[in-house]
Amino acid sequence: MSGFFTLLKGGNKPSFMAAIVNTFIGFLKMGAFFLTGNVAMFAEMMHSFGDAANQFFVFIGSALSKKAPTPKFPNGFGRVVNLVCLGAVIIVGILSYETVKEGIHHLLHPGESTGFLISLGVLGIAVLLELFVLYKAADEILHETGAEAKGLKVFILGFTNLRKAKPATKLVFMEDLVATGGGVIAIIAIIISHYSGLGQAEGIASIIIGLMMFYVVGRVFLENARGAIGETDDEMRQHIAAIVLSDEHVKDIQRIEVIKEGEHLHVEVEIEVDPTLTIAEADDIKDRLSILIYAQKGVSDVIIEFDEDNLIAEWT
Repeated sequence: MSGFFTLLKGGNKPSFMAAIVNTFIGFLKMGAFFLTGNVAMFAEMMHSFGDAANQFFVFIGSALSKKAPTPKFPNGFGRVVNLVCLGAVIIVGILSYETVKEGIHHLLHPGESTGFLISLGVLGIAVLLELFVLYKAADEILHETGAEAKGLKVFILGFTNLRKAKPATKLVFMEDLVATGGGVIAIIAIIISHYSGLGQAEGIASIIIGLMMFYVVGRVFLENARGAIGETDDEMRQHIAAIVLSDEHVKDIQRIEVIKEGEHLHVEVEIEVDPTLTIAEADDIKDRLSILIYAQKGVSDVIIEFDEDNLIAEWT
């Protein structure tokens, strides 16, 4: 049990923080929904609880993915975070369906909601908290990708570097981006409904928020499905190939694979060398290249194989 808690310390920090914040926001919205009967508030409540459940799962999965390889699982547990994310989006998918269904029902049969100021106050607090979590997630993206920024530029560079972020951080950023936008939409719908008497506005907001949640479900599912199967990191593949070819004793590269294992990279390289090299010289080449490749961000496993130079250029 102590080993499990030790692993949790290495879990994705933004996902844990987001889970705590969204749980608090979810209960806050639940209280407001019971007091007001506001359907847009119901949608936001479901959204927050879905995000919280997702992020708790992702935090645990990201921690377990760092578990060291065992004799039974020699390839390690890097892809656990992808599998957990796939499971987590099922929860969001169910809540998305319920949110859209409730929105359609309210659109066809609009009811009267009360507690205008309560709804606005709760949603205002929620949007501010979501913005804080979104900022922290964007800042973590910059940390993971080696970028630096301050103020509003953190959000801009967070968007720019989102593709390179770790699966857990990417999920938190996307969910909280949608949560922040959903909160703003809910506020607008409540104001329209209150001042115009158009009760359907809340139902429309609920449908829009549910569809935004479905978008996150689809995007996260596809990305983590690729990760669970084993996706090549083309950018890092080219980078490592350049490192390998920079060694004067490497004549060519027959094969190079850089596979994403959750938050880690598994590297396999087959190089061509002069057949007259001794085993000791080849071992020195292997040691040099291993040190350089392991120094690259995210690399956790390196396999280097040798073959004799066939005088035909394989790598382009």
